[in-house]
Order: sequence, then structure tokens, then C-alpha cells
Amino acid sequence: MAGSVFILQAADPHMSSEERAKVIGLLKQSQDEFLLSIDGLTEQQWTYKSGPDRWSIGETAEHIVLAEGALFGALQKALASPPNPDWEAKTGPKAAFIERVMLDRSHKAQAPESIKPNGMTRAQVIEKFKAARMRTLKFAEETDVALKEFTSEHPFPVFNTLNAYDWLIYIPLHNMRHDLQIAEVKGSPGYAK
Repeated sequence: MAGSVFILQAADPHMSSEERAKVIGLLKQSQDEFLLSIDGLTEQQWTYKSGPDRWSIGETAEHIVLAEGALFGALQKALASPPNPDWEAKTGPKAAFIERVMLDRSHKAQAPESIKPNGMTRAQVIEKFKAARMRTLKFAEETDVALKEFTSEHPFPVFNTLNAYDWLIYIPLHNMRHDLQIAEVKGSPGYAK
């Protein structure tokens, strides 16, 4: 067509209703899985390690709690920065990439020092997890901010720039990754059934 002009419309930086439903669903699912996975464990089961370089269920649970706070902090850091006019080019389909990578336990990562376990009690882990998850869930349910136009850098180069929506969906996916790790500990030969 001679003389036709095509106008590219920018993507909406707001969370769609489908994305909001997905995040809320993942937050609730990962919470239920996590709390069920640590319910009724003996002290021996809570502290059992399948190897000297492996985390116990208790350490993994504490890491989940510490990471939720750090990831929510990264989301808040992104929101505190000015909107990124290149958010779409920089973050594109990162949410799908995060979902694929986080649920793949064949690739291990070394946790930053700030989110390595340091000896919380089981009661502290549960209390802090429930409080952090309630805050995250409330944010996911209520925010109207254009999350995707606010970005910050992830410390692992594989992720590079993430937008605030990416950080939000990262929280339950990280939780689910470590729910799988707890299941691995329970399936190891020396774990007391």
C-alpha cells in the first residue's frame, strides 16, 4: 500500500490482569508448598544435610525468607529509580526467561552472602516468611504502578536488567526453586523418614 504509515504502539508498562493473576497464584502456591514442606519436621529432619556443602531444610527455609526480603527490596529499588524509557527493549520477555531458569534445578547458583542462612530458629523462619509473604501478596494485589517501566540490575549477569514486574514474579519462582531443593533433601538416602 503506497503511502501507508504504520505506527508501532508501545507495550503497556502496567501489569495486565493475567499477569497479576499469575503472580498472585504463584505467590499463594509457593507459600502453600513451602509451609507444607516444613510442617511437622523433627529437629533431625530440619537440620539434616546430605553433604558438607549442602544446605539443610532449615537453612534452605531461612534462605527463602532472606531472599524474599532482598527481592522485594530490589523491586522497591527499581520503583525508586526514574522510569526507564528503554524498559521494553531491556527487559522484553524476561518474565518467561525467569520462570524457565528458576524452576530448572540442573543449574546451581551461589547465593550472595546477604541471603545465606545464619541460624534463624524454625519459629523465626515461619513468622518472618508469613509477614514477608503477606506484604508481597498485598503489593501484588493492590499496586497500580506501571511496574515494567522501572528497572534495576540483577547481580547475576544472566539476568542483567529486570523491571519491577520481573522482580515481583521472581519472588515466588525463587521460593518454588527452593521448595524443589527441600524435596531433594527429603529424597536423599540419609534423610530420616
